Amino acid sequence: MRMLAVAVLAAGRGTRMKSSLPKVLHTLGGRSLVERALGSLSGMEFSHRLIVVGYGGDQVKSSLGNLTNLKFVDQTEQLGTGHAVQQVIPHLNGFQGDLLVLNGDVPLLRPQTLKRLLQIHQDHQNSATVLTAHLPNPTGYGRVFCNDQNVLTGIVEDRDCTTAQKQNRRINAGVYCFHWPDLIQVLPNLSADNDQKEYYLTDVVKSLSPIMAVDVEDYQEIQGINNRKQLAEAYAILQDRIKDDWMAAGVTLVDPDSITIDETVELSPDVIIEPQTHLRGNTRIQTGCRIGPGSLIENSQIGANVTVLYSVVSDSTVQDGARIGPYAHLRGAAQVGENCRIGNFVEIKKSSLGDRTNVAHLSYIGDATLGNQVNVGAGTITANYDGFQKHPTQIGDRTKTGSNSVFVAPVNIGADVTVGAGSVVTQDTPDDCLVLARAKQTVIPGWRPRQYPQPADTTQQSAPKDS
Repeated sequence: MRMLAVAVLAAGRGTRMKSSLPKVLHTLGGRSLVERALGSLSGMEFSHRLIVVGYGGDQVKSSLGNLTNLKFVDQTEQLGTGHAVQQVIPHLNGFQGDLLVLNGDVPLLRPQTLKRLLQIHQDHQNSATVLTAHLPNPTGYGRVFCNDQNVLTGIVEDRDCTTAQKQNRRINAGVYCFHWPDLIQVLPNLSADNDQKEYYLTDVVKSLSPIMAVDVEDYQEIQGINNRKQLAEAYAILQDRIKDDWMAAGVTLVDPDSITIDETVELSPDVIIEPQTHLRGNTRIQTGCRIGPGSLIENSQIGANVTVLYSVVSDSTVQDGARIGPYAHLRGAAQVGENCRIGNFVEIKKSSLGDRTNVAHLSYIGDATLGNQVNVGAGTITANYDGFQKHPTQIGDRTKTGSNSVFVAPVNIGADVTVGAGSVVTQDTPDDCLVLARAKQTVIPGWRPRQYPQPADTTQQSAPKDS
């Protein structure tokens, strides 16, 4: 098999996106368009991976900086697809293999489609192989004409097609595989003699032979992104793929149309996803979980047999058997142990909770470490911020906090401690004790604010008059 190089064209501004962000950096299902284009190359080996950048090139380079074996090629002027490919010539000096050309704004291509394109290209020793698609409505697209062996015989622009030619629904998808020694003979000679004054890669097709067309099985794969509407349409296509795959893998989606799942999410069989639930980023959910309705989980690890009801979990870890919600918020690397209960209107931030610890109602736990079997009473607050910096709270195993307790950090509460309701705890406590930190109750009979009238004296009544 010949050596393979790839050039991803990612230099365009994308003016119809109406954005200062380069078009290829707009996200689709948690990954940028250009990342998705590179992802379609999964399982293929390359001697060169070239990204042609132009508008916002520094942003594109920065966004892909974590990838290895990637070479950025600058296209300082955007003068068409042919001009973009011309920029890679110095980087392929002496190369004798094949060049695969992709567009950075075509994010839905499947790896198997590109592998099939390459296989046919190399099996037939083609000078070029063009990916094509049969569109239900090809109006506006140039038509690709082939013989019965799929050898390309011509490309006719839509405006130049006869009535009969317009019945052909095969169009050029803009994805090519070239034998580089053949392409380099004609690529430098491209002309910009057209209305747009641009160099078109399709013009090299007229000078190469043989050229074959390979039809994509699913025409939706070749959908490009030029505006926000097309971005939304591509997202709907991607979501259908993702959800179909997960349902086939044993995941229950109660109302698929109201659920969204990033491609980076991993689910185990027998997970149930309720309506209006959204799973984002690097999220992992283990078997037996029931997530939702109305929940958002982002960049979090959820153990087995966990329930998350009407809640938000971000950048956090929840161990097996925990119950979250309704209306709970876990964030900032919160860690919830096994069989915990995080209940109504509870926020856990950057805190660790041991196994079988309960925070059931109306509480804020921030920058805290709670042991096993701690019971946090309703309205408990860790006052972790002094106006300048955050401070930690530690609460030992089996400790119970009364309702409306406040722990003024930094403070360390021992194990087996009972904290009386309404306490404001400012000092460390030993193990196995009762803590009361509140003012003594005072009762003043008959007291009322001065502006209110005193009650009438009802102890003396007038004698009844004689009749």
